[in-house]
Amino acid sequence: MTWLHALTLLDFEKINILYTLLVAFTSSSLFLWGYLAQDEQLKPQEQYPELFKAVQSQGIFPDSKTFPDCIPVLAPELIREAYNSEKDKPDFDLKAFVLQNFKLPATPAANFTSDTTLPVTEHINKLWPLLTRQAINDFSSRIDLPNPYLVPGGRFREIYYWDSYFSMLGLKENGSYQLIEEMVNNFTFLIESVGHIPNGNRSYYTTRSQPPFYALMLQLLSEIKGDEIWPAYAPALKKEYHYWMDGALSLSEEKPTYRRVVRMPDGCMLNRYWDDCPDPRPESYIEDVDLAKLSAQQPEDLYRHIRAAAESGWDFSSRWFADGQTMKTIHTTDIIPVDLNALLYNVEVTLAHIAQLEQNIEQADHYKELAQKRKKTLLRYCWNTKENFFMDYDFVARQNTPAFTLAACFPLFFNMVLPKQANCVAEKLETDFLKPGGLITTLNYTHEQWDAPNAWAPLQYISIVALRNYGHHDLAEKIKQSWIQLNIEVFKTTGKLVEKYNVENSESEAGGGEYPLQDGFGWTNGVLLKLLSEGKNDPIDPVIVE
Repeated sequence: MTWLHALTLLDFEKINILYTLLVAFTSSSLFLWGYLAQDEQLKPQEQYPELFKAVQSQGIFPDSKTFPDCIPVLAPELIREAYNSEKDKPDFDLKAFVLQNFKLPATPAANFTSDTTLPVTEHINKLWPLLTRQAINDFSSRIDLPNPYLVPGGRFREIYYWDSYFSMLGLKENGSYQLIEEMVNNFTFLIESVGHIPNGNRSYYTTRSQPPFYALMLQLLSEIKGDEIWPAYAPALKKEYHYWMDGALSLSEEKPTYRRVVRMPDGCMLNRYWDDCPDPRPESYIEDVDLAKLSAQQPEDLYRHIRAAAESGWDFSSRWFADGQTMKTIHTTDIIPVDLNALLYNVEVTLAHIAQLEQNIEQADHYKELAQKRKKTLLRYCWNTKENFFMDYDFVARQNTPAFTLAACFPLFFNMVLPKQANCVAEKLETDFLKPGGLITTLNYTHEQWDAPNAWAPLQYISIVALRNYGHHDLAEKIKQSWIQLNIEVFKTTGKLVEKYNVENSESEAGGGEYPLQDGFGWTNGVLLKLLSEGKNDPIDPVIVE
């Protein structure tokens, strides 16, 4: 019997106590445990393949994410043995078996009652502790992290990559500098141990990432602690960059793609979203399997496109659909996204900045050259001269996709464009995207959550900064005030700050997606607190520019 088997004979709460004592024994033990846990930590569909498929296929839980997040109360091999010995019995009850062998994931803020008489800023500051998780290993699919961190809220019980940056904006205004640094250190730990920052700290998320905001997090931390932070984090930032650029040197005219890199017709490199696994998502298993039955695509291709869209954070949007309407036509890996390549441009500029601080002129010039090439290539392929707007590029069809989206604001956010291009984007935003409550995500009305009439806090923030960068202060202020007013109005009415909003009708909830509207909510809180904390037309924290 192994030591883990012995532990499973104890009450699960005692296991947590023993683990806490182990952590307290030595300051380095948590890091050691984290590396050991990742070596041994399989995904739920690998730990219990037959049980997992049965639970997800039979819809034991309304939310497909519930079972992958469940906490085993016995060692996985013991649960597998018990399932195999009991599953064929006439009176076998699958749900009862799961509830006997697993602990359901907790929702710590479930009993929290909002006080709508409070200013919304006080409400947000009361929420931060409820959204904070401590470093502890519960033997579930959750990847153990060395420091406390924020979760978005609701069904999202783990840290999420790009969500965290926008939560950090609020933490900075709140003076929670230590938590910001701890979260940055968690992401650094994930880069070092997993090889990249996963979608979230779950074993089933490790085959994909999310939009690369780590460089922006480091820039935020440098505003707090100064340039002294860069040498410590430079190796991790380089490792993340290499993850996104893996295979770039091997591409050719005959082999134009590999994982996340794409060789364009002119020989230059841009990036796409990707996932290394061509299977249904464990957290949305039955949804993916059911969609495969409706789609003309091969299931493996469909699953890859779905997972790549999940990596984008825009899961899901008609920007990924070939017919502009239905998810069964999703083709994400055929698309060069505007926002992803603007973010990677910022990574290259940041690496050049670090090299310059280190007086490594040769390396600084190397990254500057990469950034300049990416900017020129992005402008060449993603600026639609007919529409005067930034649009994703379908490199298979060799043309821009028809989707108008707020991803167009990312090149402006990073100061990559000509003033006349910025003016055209601003005009389109004001004419077509601006609604009473803020900016709609796309101009396409579907049942997907990243389409009209929905709006999301991170895209409002990106757009506001983008417009200010090019002098469109009045429009930026109008968007800001509309968004703030909508957030406060919904809070006063419902007591909630939610993940997304209907900006056309404040009395209607934002809809679409694979799950009910979630409240909490990390990035909504962060962006709202950031916007409320600044004066009219105050500069928002700048990014590093060339």
